Amino acid sequence: MKYLLDTHAYIWYVEDIKNLSEDAFRIIDNPENELYFSIASLWEITIKASINKLNLKKSISEIYEDLKMININLIQFTKNDFETLLQLEFFHQDPFDRMIISQAISNNLIIISNDSKFDYYKINRKW
Repeated sequence: MKYLLDTHAYIWYVEDIKNLSEDAFRIIDNPENELYFSIASLWEITIKASINKLNLKKSISEIYEDLKMININLIQFTKNDFETLLQLEFFHQDPFDRMIISQAISNNLIIISNDSKFDYYKINRKW
């Protein structure tokens, strides 16, 4: 299966925070699953860390390197992602989450997130 990790799911996984659900942990930890992380999530982490809204145990460089080590694919934004984002209804106001949702829709990915607002969209969410 192909999964897109929401920002908090990835942070909780790599920083060993116990807020990650057992199902989410099992999905991420299963080498048979294809995992993706949005460039939008890296923007979110960097911006929130720079304004002290997010305290990380690891540096941005370490987080970036962990993606490779855990075998998580970093996906950039494509024209299709932007077109999907443009058409996305405003059930969710957070711009980073909207970008992640649009990538999940346009790339047919299941989102790993505890954010129930994602359920308003035509996506599959696991937690």
